[in-house]
Amino acid sequence: MHAKDILVDAFGRIQEDVHAAVEGLPPETLNARPAQDANSLSWLVWHLTRVQDDHVADAAGLDQVWLTQGWEKRFGLDLPRQDTGYGHTPRKVAEVRVESGDLLLGYYDAVHDQTLAFLRGLTAADLDRVVDERWTPAVTLGVRLVSVLADDLEHVGQAAYVRGLLQSAAS
Repeated sequence: MHAKDILVDAFGRIQEDVHAAVEGLPPETLNARPAQDANSLSWLVWHLTRVQDDHVADAAGLDQVWLTQGWEKRFGLDLPRQDTGYGHTPRKVAEVRVESGDLLLGYYDAVHDQTLAFLRGLTAADLDRVVDERWTPAVTLGVRLVSVLADDLEHVGQAAYVRGLLQSAAS
């Protein structure tokens, strides 16, 4: 198995988990926060998708799906165009609200499609290409992709946990 095949599989698992966390939930559950300072399921999925979109597009030399496919307008959030949610305060988290899970899933799936198209074209040598020299050591494409995977997995796990908390509280 080639490294790119492992990456394709890993991102595919994230997509499955994003769908499992979001599907079938009404907006009030998606936007609910289990505590005043906690993240909502909608914020968690929006954030993990924004990070994947931003980081993969940058590393691939592509434009972000958020901007090129009109997702920024569809979400209608009062946030800067490039905002990924990094460093959001509880007040900012509360501003990320959706009218349906379809919006979250549509955006995630569009980002996922761009990510997979990029990954499928990679060679083993591409993974050694430096994509960020602001760190010591410099960040290679392989390291950046693993970083995105780790962030996505953390947040989709949190989203699944929030779903379980909210559903338990409702029953």
